[in-house]
Amino acid sequence: MKRSTSAKTAKKQRRRGIGTVIGAAVAIILIVLLLNPQWILKPEKAKEFQEITKEHFLINGDIDVSATRLLNVLLAVCIVFLIYIVLRCVLDLLGKRSNRAASVTTLFKGLLKYAAVIVAVIWGLGILGVNMTAVFAGVGIIGLALGFGAQSLIEDIITGFFIIFEGQYGIGDIIVLDDFRGVVRSIGVRTTVLEDAGGNLKIVNNSDIRNLQNRSRNTSLAICEVDVAYDTDLKALEKMLPPELDRMFEEHDQYLAAPDYLGVENLGESGVCLRFAVSCREEDFFVAKRLLARDLRVLFAEKGIEIPFPQVVVHKGD
Repeated sequence: MKRSTSAKTAKKQRRRGIGTVIGAAVAIILIVLLLNPQWILKPEKAKEFQEITKEHFLINGDIDVSATRLLNVLLAVCIVFLIYIVLRCVLDLLGKRSNRAASVTTLFKGLLKYAAVIVAVIWGLGILGVNMTAVFAGVGIIGLALGFGAQSLIEDIITGFFIIFEGQYGIGDIIVLDDFRGVVRSIGVRTTVLEDAGGNLKIVNNSDIRNLQNRSRNTSLAICEVDVAYDTDLKALEKMLPPELDRMFEEHDQYLAAPDYLGVENLGESGVCLRFAVSCREEDFFVAKRLLARDLRVLFAEKGIEIPFPQVVVHKGD
């Protein structure tokens, strides 16, 4: 399962990388063409395009939606898109240093995406001659009106920043949220994405993440309880266990140390319950738990130690 998930993740990353390269190539080609309009326009149109570029590319003017202005808007969008791709690639490289770095860069990539769209829209409207002062004034009034309805969105964004900078969890950490146990796949501006062992994704608003358990900060303990019959010689059994538990450790790299015998847990109806534990990484928790149960069953079978189970005795009447 782990190899399959890793292969899928690597495949997605390759596709994303190919898409980024193609997008950057298209943006560069468009920028080159738009900076040399004589290649695609008639001489008089190319001259008009260049004049409008010099006059209005960064300066407001009268609103005029002409073909040359639209080409300038396309040029601006391509430049913003290319800068966005370059910055995102830089963040991707920085994010490979550690899980902490990946978490921080993921958040900034989300912000960068929104910033790129806003800059492209404002720049494009400016090229078309829209009075941006009036636009900003209108946006301020509308933002004030919508602010009361966007409180949850603002709360998600602020909570996301606190999650990252307080280091509550990061990408690759295993956390338990309510009854869902999963690996953190991404931390966005608004949401966090978790993936469980079955590949199911859970998308949670950052502001809804409360009372979580981060299981990746420390090593985990896989617990296994085994019953033995009441007539078992516990002293002999406990003397035999240490070298056998060391052997289990040598045979399995999922164990971080030799399993520990913790003693008698309780006296059950049909047997004495013994408790064992082994340190492991959280991602190996279930594997280690299953291996420990198997190893103990094989060991007890080899040593002739009976593991009792409920039995029904039927007496046949005369």
